[in-house]
Amino acid sequence: RSLAHASAWGCLATVSAHEKIQGLPFGNCLPISDGPINNSTGIPFFYMTAKDPVVADLLKNPMASLTLPESEGEFCRKNIVDPEDPRCVRLTLTGQMIAVSPEEVEFAKQAMFSRHPGLRKWPRQYEWFFMKMKVEHIWLQKWYGGVSDISREEYFKAVPRKA
Repeated sequence: RSLAHASAWGCLATVSAHEKIQGLPFGNCLPISDGPINNSTGIPFFYMTAKDPVVADLLKNPMASLTLPESEGEFCRKNIVDPEDPRCVRLTLTGQMIAVSPEEVEFAKQAMFSRHPGLRKWPRQYEWFFMKMKVEHIWLQKWYGGVSDISREEYFKAVPRKA
């Protein structure tokens, strides 16, 4: 959960709905937040526009994977390790992407804008809205030799380390 809370961005992968690459994997790196700095939820929130090809993909198939690399994490920086080295942790969350309900919009605004203040100034004509991932599966790669499957219960029970 520490990586989910500390991550400012992640790579969201979908199944493409676009004619030329229909059915193929498609990814986009996006700003994310799992809540304000003092309120980690473990649930990734996104600020999206229908003009992003990923949104068209999600309208056809709402399932997605989000990879959060520790590329700027403490271990990688301290040890001058290439961000793609398996010792640099990577967390992958998979689940259904949904629009944030009207009841959650204020929290989503606080989560995204407190961590990414510049988003407030993005052009309004793009009709930005908030989405979140209903996390269903969690994988953690933290060393050589594959990934660990983390249960939802374990993931949501964990408390992120203080920054």
